[in-house]
Amino acid sequence: MQILRGLHSLDTQTVAVTIGNFDGIHLGHQAMLNELRASAQARGLQTAVVIFEPHPREFFTPQQAPARLTSLREKLELFSTMGIDRVHVCRFNALFAQKTAADFIQALDEKLHAKFVLIGDDFRFGSGRAGDFALVEKIGAARGFSVKSIRSVLHDGVRISSTAIRGALAAGQIRTAREYLGRPYSISGRVVHGDGTGRKLGYPTANIQMKHNLPPLKGVYVVLAHAEGLGVLQGVASLGVRPTLKQDAKAVLEVHLFEFSQQIYNKHLRVEFLQKLRDEEKYPDVETLTRQIALDVEHAKQWFNQHD
Repeated sequence: MQILRGLHSLDTQTVAVTIGNFDGIHLGHQAMLNELRASAQARGLQTAVVIFEPHPREFFTPQQAPARLTSLREKLELFSTMGIDRVHVCRFNALFAQKTAADFIQALDEKLHAKFVLIGDDFRFGSGRAGDFALVEKIGAARGFSVKSIRSVLHDGVRISSTAIRGALAAGQIRTAREYLGRPYSISGRVVHGDGTGRKLGYPTANIQMKHNLPPLKGVYVVLAHAEGLGVLQGVASLGVRPTLKQDAKAVLEVHLFEFSQQIYNKHLRVEFLQKLRDEEKYPDVETLTRQIALDVEHAKQWFNQHD
């Protein structure tokens, strides 16, 4: 899969293209990508996806921006597994925000050589969010490329969306989020050095570097950890600000892996969240916290025994 910065092409290969933020790449996104692949194959085109980095809401209202479900790296990995040929990552800045919807569509034609454009039924783009399906269809007819809209995917009557998944994760509804995503929710990152507190308490942890410090969920969870060369490891994870140990701290993801003692600093770990055990709490002292961690480990192991 090619990864390109901005709206340009390295060759004259014609493409079928779709546009969006694709945060989470949930079942609705997957339906769109599957339709894109099918339409491209029928027309003899390559598949291309245009995404924005950062998310436009992170640019316009950073304090009110939603928590990310997937980092850029995670998103690109998921695109690759779905057989996408190229991804265009557009830097969303002040200059890009001023681009009109018509100019954006023109760039799809002139710079990406688009012959087919697929968009969601509710997608808006361009300055003032003026771009919609009707505008793309009108310009496509004039420029000679075809356009198609795809409807949202429903699950038990609920529209699957990144917003709905964030809400489910925040409410501890891990199963619902999994159903909307079509896979367990996960966070990936490099294992970095922490302050050693877990090891001092008798429960060493792998500390996962998170690119964005506003995770969509918090608390203590039963998890599976995937690491290259190590297979799949069972564990329990804490995601939060550790109120018993620090004040005004950033959120951290700490994973205690069962019966595991290898050195894994700098390895890339993908942590799947399977079940919420409890919310994050502030305890009166470290001793009380340690007793609670022991209970968390016990409860997580019981969960795995019941779900073999």
